[in-house]
Amino acid sequence: MQRSDADQAAGLRALAAHRPVKVIAVASGKGGVGKTNVAVNLAVGFSSLGRSTLLLDADLGLANVDVLLGLQPAANIAEVVSGRMDLEDILVDGPEGLKIVPAASGIAELADLDPRQYAGLVDAFSTLPLPLDVMIVDTASGISREVTGFCQAAHEVVVVLRDEPASITDAYALIKVMSRDRGVHRFQVLCNGVRDAAHGEALYRTLLRVCDKFLDVTLGYLGAVPEDAALRRAVRRQQAVVEAFPGSPSGRAFKELALRADKWSVPRQVTGRPAFFLERQLQVFRSSSERGARHVRG
Repeated sequence: MQRSDADQAAGLRALAAHRPVKVIAVASGKGGVGKTNVAVNLAVGFSSLGRSTLLLDADLGLANVDVLLGLQPAANIAEVVSGRMDLEDILVDGPEGLKIVPAASGIAELADLDPRQYAGLVDAFSTLPLPLDVMIVDTASGISREVTGFCQAAHEVVVVLRDEPASITDAYALIKVMSRDRGVHRFQVLCNGVRDAAHGEALYRTLLRVCDKFLDVTLGYLGAVPEDAALRRAVRRQQAVVEAFPGSPSGRAFKELALRADKWSVPRQVTGRPAFFLERQLQVFRSSSERGARHVRG
C-alpha cells in the first residue's frame, strides 16, 4: 500500500526530530584572534554543504556576528530573554540558508543571566520548529563562567589560536580552566592568520607541547586559515569570505575545515532540536552556582 503525501511528510518530520544535531563551540583565550570570523565562516561552510545550520551569537551583550555579516536585525536575544518575543521571531537569514540568533549590543545584563533567565532561553529553544544538523556557538572571549559553560555544553570545542604570545598563553589558560573546572578534556585547535600550512602545524605543536607537559587533555588539530588579502576585503564588505571569495586561500581553507568538522560524530541520543544544548548549559550554570553558594556558606 502506498503511503499518502501526508504520511510521508509526517515520517520525514519524525526522522528530522530525531536526527542528531552537532554542537560546536568556537572559543579563544583572548580577543582579536578572529574567533567570530572563524565561527561565521565555519557556519556558512556547513550551510554550503547542505547542512541545516544555526549560528548562535553567544556573546550575549556584545553583538559581533551581525556586524561581521552586515546584518541589521530588527530584534535580538534580549527580546527573548524578556519574554517579549519568541526565538523564531528574531531569527535572521544569513548566507547559504544559514539561520542566525543575533545577540544584543551594549546590554551588560545579558552577560550575567540568572537561572530563571536561562530557563526562559531553554523554553524558547524547545519551541523552535527548526530541525538542525549543526549548531555553531560563537562564545565571548576569555574564561568567564558563561564562556566555559557554553563550551562544556557543546560536543566539540574549537580553540582559535594566533601566533602571538598572549594568544598562546590565554588559549592554554582557557584549556586549563575547562579541564580543571569543567571536566572537558578534548579540544580542537584552529590556527588563524598563518603564513602557510607548516606555520599552522608549528603553532599547534607549540600549544600541544605545553598542554602535554602540564595538563591531562587531548588536542586535535582541525587545521589552519592563511592570512590573505581576500579575507580582509571580505571583512570590509561585511561578508563571509567563503561567500565573497570562495576561491581565495582563506575561502578554500574554511570550506576544508567545514568538511573535516562535518565528519565528527555526534551522540545518537541527541535530538534534532537545539533545546538540549541550552538544557545542558542550564545544568552547568546551576551546578556552578550551587558550588559558589556552598563556598560562600563554608
